[in-house]
Amino acid sequence: MRLENSFIPARGVGEKTERTLWQQGVTHWDEFEDGLLGPKTSENVRTFIADARDHLDDPDASFFADFLPSGSLWRAYDNFAADACFFDIETTGLDSGRHEVTTVSLHRAGDTRTYVQGEDLTAERLREEFAESSMLVSFNGKRFDQPFLEDNFDLDVTTPHLDLLYLCKQVGLSGGLKAVESDLGIERDDEDVDGREAVRLWHRYDREEDDAALDRLVRYNREDAENLRTLLETVHGRLRSDVFEPHV
Repeated sequence: MRLENSFIPARGVGEKTERTLWQQGVTHWDEFEDGLLGPKTSENVRTFIADARDHLDDPDASFFADFLPSGSLWRAYDNFAADACFFDIETTGLDSGRHEVTTVSLHRAGDTRTYVQGEDLTAERLREEFAESSMLVSFNGKRFDQPFLEDNFDLDVTTPHLDLLYLCKQVGLSGGLKAVESDLGIERDDEDVDGREAVRLWHRYDREEDDAALDRLVRYNREDAENLRTLLETVHGRLRSDVFEPHV
């Protein structure tokens, strides 16, 4: 499902009105005509479509993040997938005031980069990565990863952020990332590493200069980020089937 299928960002259009338009065969902005809705609402739709086309050409995902209802940013993914950044962090604990970020992995346009504390993990690198991304995709990143990075690196992250934790709940998938991956049959190369082991691996590297421990931690962190793409595409397909396809 693409943004061009969506009318709910327009003022005065709710999900019920949008479904009515779809059922009438109006499934794309190009198909909208005056008279389908009341005069004021029709004007709002026409204004939104004109503005939205400009922001698709820019491209500017922030415009749609501001106008889409909460929980609907997934509709923008197909339009901005080329520069979407799937990211995940590892830390020494859960409190951003007392603990540190150890590694950050970012997967974008088929390429994965991992930044490591004490080597190349800096605020400037993160600012550059986020500035180059159309949107961010995480799992529980709105509550954990993003605030943790903002606290540790004095960042103000404004890139639109799609959190798969909440998206998964919309299609009946619950639990942590590994549990959801297991439910969907998404496999990992090393099933024995989890969050606690990631902390132990970092301490082995940091205190004992165990390069093998760092390598294993980096592989785990990279797989977290890369698997988010598979997860989003799976959930996106389910949402499209639930939200859009029954009405067209």
